[in-house]
Amino acid sequence: CGASDMTVADRILSAVARAAMLPSMRPRLSILIFHRVLPTPDPLFPAEVDAHRFDHLMGLVARTFEVLPLGEAVRRLQQDDLPARALSITFDDGYADNHDVALPILQRHRLPACFFIATGFLDGGRMFNDTVIETVRRSTLSQVDLEQFDLGRCELNGAVQRTQVIARVLPLIKYLAPSERPQALERLRVACQPSPLPDSLMMTGAQVKALHRAGMEIGAHTVDHPILNSVDDACAEQEIIASRSALERLIGEPVNLFAYPNGQPDRDYGCRHADLVRRLGFAAAVSTAVGAAGSGADPYQLPR
Repeated sequence: CGASDMTVADRILSAVARAAMLPSMRPRLSILIFHRVLPTPDPLFPAEVDAHRFDHLMGLVARTFEVLPLGEAVRRLQQDDLPARALSITFDDGYADNHDVALPILQRHRLPACFFIATGFLDGGRMFNDTVIETVRRSTLSQVDLEQFDLGRCELNGAVQRTQVIARVLPLIKYLAPSERPQALERLRVACQPSPLPDSLMMTGAQVKALHRAGMEIGAHTVDHPILNSVDDACAEQEIIASRSALERLIGEPVNLFAYPNGQPDRDYGCRHADLVRRLGFAAAVSTAVGAAGSGADPYQLPR
């Protein structure tokens, strides 16, 4: 759904819908994943979904699919009771534009969605990836020395070069343990000399509660968004439990859906994490493996 050409997204969704209608096909659950929905296009990331694209896609989804809340969809999948063309909509991380931009569009099309929130960044926090992006975006330099990241000297003349630098730096920091990320980000800040970074990218607790009041599902996504395979099992368990507890205090209801940070099976999380989520009493968990879930799918490793 981040395709830069809306006709590409149209063709993909239409093909999924046509396949789901074939007589030989048992109903399958398609789950869409979004992160941000920007008010206007971003020059650094023109493929990122903005309000216009999202509105277009949600119109197509509403006309083509049977859109279900994720919790209901998972229950019906397990009961072998999915309708044809079943689809759920999810968002990861907890960006403020999910509330400010995406929610009104979802409401206009009468579509439910599930929002997976990394609770450590609520109320003025900033995810590490956004710190990287905004540090490079807002660098006051035209060339930056990133030798300490084994990247040498990098040009920052224009959006294309800044995007290229971001793409090279992000993977180097992503797989660090959460305790190591702040030092790496500080080294990047010193090297890039950016203007002040934004502190309003993520939702507030009040916005999470507003999503819930609007009928949207809220799911856990850890506290600090660690790659679970990069931390020990005790840390992984605490991240998951603390995230769920914080969200339950906010919305006053049980939280029983979970999304793995980054979400690639084996690389980012393992079977032991899926077993942990099951033991902790979650009803289902979603990955970022590509696909649709059919009868017999593992409810704790649903593709999106």
